[in-house]
Amino acid sequence: MQPQNIKTIIIKKFLFLTSVFLLFVNAISINAKLNENNTKEYPKNLDYNIPYLQNNFSAFKQALAFKESQGSYTVVNTLGYLGKYQFGRTTLERFKIYNTKEFLQNPELQEKAFTALCKVNKWILRKDIRRSVGKTINGIKITESGILAAAHLSGAGNVKKFLRSNGLNRFFDAYGSSIQFYLKKFSGYDVSSIKPDKNASV
Repeated sequence: MQPQNIKTIIIKKFLFLTSVFLLFVNAISINAKLNENNTKEYPKNLDYNIPYLQNNFSAFKQALAFKESQGSYTVVNTLGYLGKYQFGRTTLERFKIYNTKEFLQNPELQEKAFTALCKVNKWILRKDIRRSVGKTINGIKITESGILAAAHLSGAGNVKKFLRSNGLNRFFDAYGSSIQFYLKKFSGYDVSSIKPDKNASV
């Protein structure tokens, strides 16, 4: 091989290796900048506990509403139950609500009706709450919020029968949901802000 050819080959190899090295350095530099840009400073000691993620009455309402209607104020199910909390017409009439079309378009009224119903149910079940909270029935620890949720599903009377029969007298709605499921699903919320009120209104 001619010396000139050897020299050319060496130069080409040098240029190739230099190009590879520069590409490698450039890639590392770009990656470092991307990482730098993606590093965000989050405030320290910031409370990320949004109210609906806590275990208060607001969280209880949202959890129950999601189960009932996925949180939709305007939904009417196949049995004619209405709104975010799936009220029956008879229950609405208890609170002097007769215009169901207006009810579906009024979120504030629906929220007030739900709170009023919880107060009434808590009054009806006040003795059963005292006797049953803390007990375990059919493997389910009984809580006040579970009782209120079950009453919303089946009516306070059916919850009384269930608790007083120690779980023998069961209830299922038309879609197969049971008192037992609601007692378990909605247990542990703090609903102490709701006071028993026989005459609660909207």
